[in-house]
Amino acid sequence: MRSVPGGGMTVFEENGPASVARHVHPVWKIVLPERGPAVAGRISGAGLLVPPQLAHTAAVTSAYTALFVDPWLLRPRQEVTVLDERAVRRMRAALGSGAALTELVTLAGPGPLLDPRVAHALDLAADLLPIDAIAAEVGLSPPRLRALVRASVGIPLVRLRQWARLRAAVTLLGLSSVASAAATAGFADQAHLARTSRALLGRTPVSLAHRATPATGLGRPAARGPGRRPYGEPA
Repeated sequence: MRSVPGGGMTVFEENGPASVARHVHPVWKIVLPERGPAVAGRISGAGLLVPPQLAHTAAVTSAYTALFVDPWLLRPRQEVTVLDERAVRRMRAALGSGAALTELVTLAGPGPLLDPRVAHALDLAADLLPIDAIAAEVGLSPPRLRALVRASVGIPLVRLRQWARLRAAVTLLGLSSVASAAATAGFADQAHLARTSRALLGRTPVSLAHRATPATGLGRPAARGPGRRPYGEPA
């Protein structure tokens, strides 16, 4: 996977068909096949917008691009949205121009404006800082921070940190061994990384490393996106 200009989005590109086991990711997923349908559970379409925290299987019959978008950047919804061929073409074209997030917000609607403390905490979580350190930085107790993030984003902070660790590990898979990637990203061991990868992506780390196109990696998104104020900026 790789980061996309504009912040809040990472990309995974695969050069062939794929089928993944049941999984639940804490972010939005947008599937953009080159041709043929994308499938999530019993729903299929030219492209799909899959909301956070929805358990599903997934499959595509061609090469494809999957976008993973921070959960607070789009208007909340609980069901898979089918994208028609025109929307898929627009999204793929926007990836090339650096306007993908703007195009996606136009399609799906913007998320709510976040409390600056929450926005800053989410940035720090993406840097893999411990929750105690994050809470101290934003001036909240750890329990209050957890409660505020969950109320604002709808997803536990620990789950978002788990995603950030997985993203960091996948970035390293093409450059080092699975064991080394796991250790660098803060997993207890290679088995811990494998369990997390299957739970959040429906894939093993080895399959992600071997089947992604060479240009991809899982980069950390830029700190800001729509619906976020810089920390310390007045509301």
